[in-house]
Amino acid sequence: MDSAARFPMPEPRVVLTEQEWRERAARHAERAEEFVRSAQRPSARPVEGFLFTYYSHRPAQLRRWHPGPGVVLLGESARAAFGRWYRTTTVTGPSGVPVPGVELDVAAFVADRGRALRFVADLLSAVRARSAYFGCFGLHEWAMVYRQSPEERRHALPLRLGAEGTDRVVESHRIRCSHFDAFRFFTPEARPLNQLQPTRDSQVALDQPGCLHATMDCYKWAYKLSPAVPGELLLDCFELARDVRELDMRASPYDLSAHGYAPVRIETPEGKAEYTAAQRVFSERGQALRDRLLDVVAALEAAA
Repeated sequence: MDSAARFPMPEPRVVLTEQEWRERAARHAERAEEFVRSAQRPSARPVEGFLFTYYSHRPAQLRRWHPGPGVVLLGESARAAFGRWYRTTTVTGPSGVPVPGVELDVAAFVADRGRALRFVADLLSAVRARSAYFGCFGLHEWAMVYRQSPEERRHALPLRLGAEGTDRVVESHRIRCSHFDAFRFFTPEARPLNQLQPTRDSQVALDQPGCLHATMDCYKWAYKLSPAVPGELLLDCFELARDVRELDMRASPYDLSAHGYAPVRIETPEGKAEYTAAQRVFSERGQALRDRLLDVVAALEAAA
């Protein structure tokens, strides 16, 4: 049975002419290229460049636009341009004549990616419904270098307060990191200091919208659902991850002044206030993106 018969897309579908979708794809590629070029600047590599090493989505993939579910792309070149998880279809033209096009094959996508789709939906829904916690002050980055030698550190950067000063900050604060992918990089000496002991299995139960890393991960969940996520949404998620990463490193124990980044001194009351204010803004932006990602999930599930 044809997948369109088993999983019909809700009508009306959006229909884009070849000129229209090519223009959108070109705008997307241009915006993505700006992000890539910015991340490749030597001064930005410890900050923005991290997004292309920590996350598995490559620059070439970021540059590629997808329309999302329920969009028909007209033109004979569309099939070759979009490939896997797309299927041929027809729409009725102005003269009543069927016109060929391609669209996301929801049946194939859900069949192949259904497990990931369900996990992402569960995680985003849980984080979306949870109250934000704003008392962590970015101490996860400090715990990642606690009692480490320079050779052991992930980044070849000097510490603002030196090794002893950095360790004193860790020891004098309450550490409450809820995100597993931050906690797993804590040093062995720092792990027992964390009030929580997150695991991969507890991620849905512990991730919360005030966490910088959970907010950055909106980008990860967007590309994990590619090509079902519209390109514009993917880049909005990347942009937020980039902005969050800058705060993450400015509030870290590293001295990035040589790279042009002023520190957020979270070891001081003023720095804590600055960090929390930015954290609240990022949390709101992240929640809005989670809503949009959940809308994509809902569209896929409705079609299925």
